[in-house]
Amino acid sequence: MLELLDLRFLGEEQLFCAYLLDLDDGFTLVDPGPLTTLSTLESRLAELGLKVADLRHLLITHIHFDHAGAAGALVAANPRLRVHVSERGATHLVDPERLERSARRLYGDMFDVLWGEVVPVPAGNIEVVTERVLGLECFAAPGHANHHVCFMNEEGTLFAGDTVGVCWPPSRYVLPATPPPDVDLEAWHATLDEIERRVPDALALPHFGLVEEPEEHLDVFRRRLMLWAEIVRRGANAREFVDEVSRDIDHETAKFSELTDLLRHSYLGLKRYWTKVADSA
Repeated sequence: MLELLDLRFLGEEQLFCAYLLDLDDGFTLVDPGPLTTLSTLESRLAELGLKVADLRHLLITHIHFDHAGAAGALVAANPRLRVHVSERGATHLVDPERLERSARRLYGDMFDVLWGEVVPVPAGNIEVVTERVLGLECFAAPGHANHHVCFMNEEGTLFAGDTVGVCWPPSRYVLPATPPPDVDLEAWHATLDEIERRVPDALALPHFGLVEEPEEHLDVFRRRLMLWAEIVRRGANAREFVDEVSRDIDHETAKFSELTDLLRHSYLGLKRYWTKVADSA
């Protein structure tokens, strides 16, 4: 069983989704979303005859608030939930103060509107991931974030987090998401190599939906990531970057990227990456 749960982030359809799996060890949610969509998550579960209390596991691809922000509140509502996350990510779920402080600098007054309250996850509920998690393959997937992992089930569906970009139906335009602070292009290309080596049959994107032509998607994403990186490397400022990449974006994608301020944040992440590269030279 694999159910896509549209969480109607910011009241919009097809902007963010969680994935519900019925595994041997119980109902499992991949990337539960932010606290601001918790009531919608509860409604989506109810439509399937389930409650938060029926969940057994959370699989966290990475700890950015749009993906993992509701984890603490879900554990508070269901104390037997096990939260599976990378070792680097686990620290920030247990003590999110530093992560929240950094995100508030990035999002400013919009932080509470977008993400809501940040509730810590008790350390006793954390399971640090290994190569196998609940029967799924798990592997490190740095690039978008150094704490990112991907999961892949036996049917060949790869739960990709933000490693292979975002797109919002009905558009198929693939956008990289390269926010600060720890974008790493070298590691990212190595991660894409690992994904391609596994030859997934489908990519499950939180932003948004199942991609059933992974090879084409991965090729487009890799080329666009390199293009965006080169625009910043050659010295474009934030406005120039946004103007240049926007020329190629369709109306539907532009609408959602503006809602999330994705292009400006992506510039900041790439700028930080190239500054670190220069400083280490």
